[in-house]
Amino acid sequence: MILPAPHTNAIAVEVEGLTVRHGFTLAVDNVSFAARSGRVTAIVGPNGAGKTSTIEVCEGFSRATSGSVRVLGLDPQKQRAQLNKRIGVMLQDGGIYPTARVGELIRHYCTLFGNQRLHTELLNLVGLNHVVNTTYRRLSGGEKQRLSLALALANNPDVIFLDEPTSGIDVHGRDLIRSIIQQLRDRGCCVIIATHELDEAERFADDIIVFHQSKIVASGTLDDLRANHEEIRFRTSLSIDIASLARHLGFEVRMVDRERYIVDGTSNPEVIVALTGWAKDHGMSIVDVAAGSRRLDDVFRQLTGGDQQ
Repeated sequence: MILPAPHTNAIAVEVEGLTVRHGFTLAVDNVSFAARSGRVTAIVGPNGAGKTSTIEVCEGFSRATSGSVRVLGLDPQKQRAQLNKRIGVMLQDGGIYPTARVGELIRHYCTLFGNQRLHTELLNLVGLNHVVNTTYRRLSGGEKQRLSLALALANNPDVIFLDEPTSGIDVHGRDLIRSIIQQLRDRGCCVIIATHELDEAERFADDIIVFHQSKIVASGTLDDLRANHEEIRFRTSLSIDIASLARHLGFEVRMVDRERYIVDGTSNPEVIVALTGWAKDHGMSIVDVAAGSRRLDDVFRQLTGGDQQ
């Protein structure tokens, strides 16, 4: 049972002018953002972009070089003991003793937070009843992820930080975790996810923050990010003169592969009519015409210059 959190849509995490240095390395460069209760905020970006350093400051694991961070109105460093009672942290891996047993771990965590009866509910929630007496080191990758999530839920958090929550998990496990994330959002929890899986972020995030080279290069809802990234996609079995078509349409045209093309910057029906007219004039047919906003991974590539996550 996931209990309701107060103040849905209130600012739960507020970061202002955060800068983090590790020695001579500038990990985070003057970033600011807010995450709200009752919403899922996905933080994405290439490796080394500053995502983890930022989240670790919010969790209280690292110190800011400058700037301020407030989580539920509390300073993660100065008021960490008070904050730990209200936040959950799911690490991607590690942090659990290899010979600890699943049921004992969950019971112990729940007892620490005064939720002794919750451990059986958490076992059911994350689907680990079948491995209740199994040690951590004998769990599959997906089972370890579920266990980490259960431990992060042990105090019924008002803010939860999830690091790659669906990584290495099969289809059914992903469905389960998505369902839990939905429950957390619905009951008013602020859910912050760091993920490399853009399809996952596109599926369940309300707000998305894109990090690149230690800065935030874009933020907003998925619709906000995709608003200026419209396109028309089509396919033809014949090679086309891209430059000629681009001049005719007034928009850039690029070839995705030998048969697939994209018109960048528009989804206007009038441009589609111009496209089909041009094709007819040149004795060719086009098929599979589709128009709309780009997928998040395409927007991400443009924002980060094609850097890999």
